[in-house]
Amino acid sequence: MVNNGYNRNYNRNYKSSNYNGRNRKRRNKKRIRNRIIIVSSMVLIFVLIIILLTLMFKSCFGKDEQTSATIPTATIAPTTEASKSSSKANTSGGILDNVSDITSTTEFLTPKPEDNNQSASLDESLLIWNNAAFELFYGSEDSATSYANSINSYADSLGFSVKVYSMVVPNHTEMGLPERLKKGDGYSSTSQAENIKTIYSKFNSNVTPINCYNNLSKHCNEYIYFNTDHHWTGLGSYYAYEAFAKTTNQSVLSLSDCTEEKIEGFTGSFTNMVNTDLGTDTVSYWEFPYKATMDMTSDSNKELDSYNSVYYEGETGGSNAYGVFIYGDNPLSVLKSDRNTGKKIAVVKESYGNAFVPYLTYNYDEVHVIDFRHWTGNLPQYCSENGINEVLFINGVMSANTPIQLRAMDSLF
Repeated sequence: MVNNGYNRNYNRNYKSSNYNGRNRKRRNKKRIRNRIIIVSSMVLIFVLIIILLTLMFKSCFGKDEQTSATIPTATIAPTTEASKSSSKANTSGGILDNVSDITSTTEFLTPKPEDNNQSASLDESLLIWNNAAFELFYGSEDSATSYANSINSYADSLGFSVKVYSMVVPNHTEMGLPERLKKGDGYSSTSQAENIKTIYSKFNSNVTPINCYNNLSKHCNEYIYFNTDHHWTGLGSYYAYEAFAKTTNQSVLSLSDCTEEKIEGFTGSFTNMVNTDLGTDTVSYWEFPYKATMDMTSDSNKELDSYNSVYYEGETGGSNAYGVFIYGDNPLSVLKSDRNTGKKIAVVKESYGNAFVPYLTYNYDEVHVIDFRHWTGNLPQYCSENGINEVLFINGVMSANTPIQLRAMDSLF
């Protein structure tokens, strides 16, 4: 006898099983189709990202066609002949056409000073060659790291609202002495290029390094350092200013628009340190085609006095002629111009900064110059009170590698 109830249940279960099987197949097909759509979409998005990154890379790293500022014929040192054209680099790299050639902080151009094949001799602690005295450099990686760490900490103290720049200036030994003479009997001068590169490589993202080394290297056969003194000349500091302006994407003052003034008979800091007769130097400075004045104090606790020029035009030859630049080393000087740029900058410096800061009046209405060896104020507070949102730390390489100088800068914070 046929059990109709069993048959009905069997048929119902069979049909239900078939139905569920068909549903599973449909769901599996739908799941596979969705996965294919998702994977295809991800591949398409990935391809689009690669294309966008490629376009951005080409845009960021393509050739910069910016033209250099017009540079006048260099002043020739009393004991040096500049026989190279200023449009050509005296390096294996050839002509410097691009801003990146000057501002790179990873590729340093090798200076190639003209070599007369004469020997050099030690006189006291200085090396004498070609009627010039050269100060040997003994900086280390540790001292470079200490300087970078100090600048990083200053940037952190100033805060994100203040843009911080740092420039380390090589000395005459690096730019004017042939490589064969940097190591000799009883002496060895450390590579300043490697030292400065180490400093710049250790800056954090809050500090923008300013590489003046390459532009000075390009012009190393011009009169960019004194023979009798440890400082650079007004022309040398101009080439550093040019590097600063280009790195910060600002227009560059052309010296051909300025009037050169000269002070003869400069006997610099090396004159009385050696037994060799080094002769004298010429100090050149440039009057600008716009009005630039200065307020200055010779004592941190006194009010600023006003002057009609950023140069001490009454300066004469002798041992103090470098004092023509911003009246020498003073705790605080505020340079002002009528250029109406709407910008201000503070420059924390030692004496290398004196010849450099006048050029900044082309780009800033106010240049607040702080000599960290003499000023007793608080830098973050000063910037806040005076509406300053750019700060440049500029030091010669010898100063940057001297612990006592770092302690003096620490006092600003």
